[in-house]
Amino acid sequence: MENLKAYIESGVLELYVLGDLSPEETLQVKELASQHQEIRDELAAIEYAMEEFAMQNAVQPPADVETKLFQKLGINIEEETSAVADLPLQAEPKIARLDHSDGKVIRLRYALVACVALLLMSTAALFVTYSKLTDAHDQIASLNLDKEKFAGVVSKLEYSNQGLNNLVEMSESKDWATIKMQGQAISPQSKMNVYWNKKDKRVVINYLAIDLPKADAQHEYQLWALVNGKPVSLGVFGKTDSTSREALLKMQTIQKAQAFAVTLEPMGGSVNPTMEKLTVMGGV
Repeated sequence: MENLKAYIESGVLELYVLGDLSPEETLQVKELASQHQEIRDELAAIEYAMEEFAMQNAVQPPADVETKLFQKLGINIEEETSAVADLPLQAEPKIARLDHSDGKVIRLRYALVACVALLLMSTAALFVTYSKLTDAHDQIASLNLDKEKFAGVVSKLEYSNQGLNNLVEMSESKDWATIKMQGQAISPQSKMNVYWNKKDKRVVINYLAIDLPKADAQHEYQLWALVNGKPVSLGVFGKTDSTSREALLKMQTIQKAQAFAVTLEPMGGSVNPTMEKLTVMGGV
């Protein structure tokens, strides 16, 4: 062949070693190799380079892989090892050179190395992906928690702001009277405000200004108005940490009153106040 160097540099010989040529192209390489020493030398160099690359990038498999592989192939490794050990020591091993048509062996060797490397890389990639997903899940959970906390703060601020705005309007109106109730013997530190509209007789309590002991699950507070020396119930209200949507809670109206008081009663309220549970009281 006139341009032997160009043929060698074309990459055909590398494909031949890898077994990726067609039968016609493979036959052509064999014929040229039998005619030219340069091609035979180049083929040997390519095989050596690929084998060196495979050995340098090889991954040591677990110890039991060889045993399992031979079991899959139906080969008893112990019997084979024993048979080799029984050979006469003076016997010289026979070395058979594989023909290039047996490129399948070479392909299997490189394929095995590639599969092991791909398996290791895939396992590492899956581990990294799992770690990132776990971190992302934790971050999302943390953001949701922060969002809930922020929503709670905003709701509380809106709640307080609404109550303050209403209180400002009420304090500026001459129709509203503010009754400040002070703690009694059962709870001297308690305090609470009641707002009574002298014009339309509405009664409102301000949750923002309530400072009463927290009621248990079986009790709630009841508001009373003292009318001509007799207590009149104006309704019950919940715990002092109420989550009512309104900062101001409307109670029952009362036409006239000399004083207001709050007692701790069973859930649903009582017909008459429990005087030993009198918590706060204030005159009009």
